[in-house]
Amino acid sequence: MMRPALVVRCFVAPVFACAIVCGGGLAAQTAKPAPPAARPASQAARPAAPAKADVLKIARKLMESIRYCAVITVDGSGQPQARAIDCFAPDDKLVVWFATVPASRKVAEIRKNPRVTLYYFDPKDIGQGYVTLVGHARIVDDAAEKQKRWKKGFEAFWPDQSASYLLVEVTPDRVEVLSPANGIMNDPVTWKPTIVEMGAAAPKR
Repeated sequence: MMRPALVVRCFVAPVFACAIVCGGGLAAQTAKPAPPAARPASQAARPAAPAKADVLKIARKLMESIRYCAVITVDGSGQPQARAIDCFAPDDKLVVWFATVPASRKVAEIRKNPRVTLYYFDPKDIGQGYVTLVGHARIVDDAAEKQKRWKKGFEAFWPDQSASYLLVEVTPDRVEVLSPANGIMNDPVTWKPTIVEMGAAAPKR
């Protein structure tokens, strides 16, 4: 009488074990896939780069609306020196002119090192936009050019146009722009602004 019971016990145990294994396999096959991992910040989606012509057009617009800009030169020790200047409006290639006196520090610094930076800050922009021109300067003491860029009221600062009035021309090598109000954004990860290398001529108005 014990032998049949032994046979049944041996037969049921594998079936039970198979049900456990098969049930686990079925659950594994029907389980929902895990959601995809979040994209790292370094791979965050970046906005499409605006066209070069559009960036330069907006840069010129901002520069024309901002009366004073910071002119940054480099002194003999390599230390940057900044001062506020009332510059002339940029031309079609974003070349900027401003007037000064021959004895100023900026003139001596430019003669030794023509690398300069102009910084225009726009406090009215919703994201505090700005334009930075990184370029090189040259001193201009040409009588015709000085007469062309003479304004009414300048005599209060330069009583002798021929001797005390001097021009500086700044040609940009690179233009950096941030203007959220005009859709010109920086990189969301590095905060690097939109940059235009001025290898080609800037578009006309």
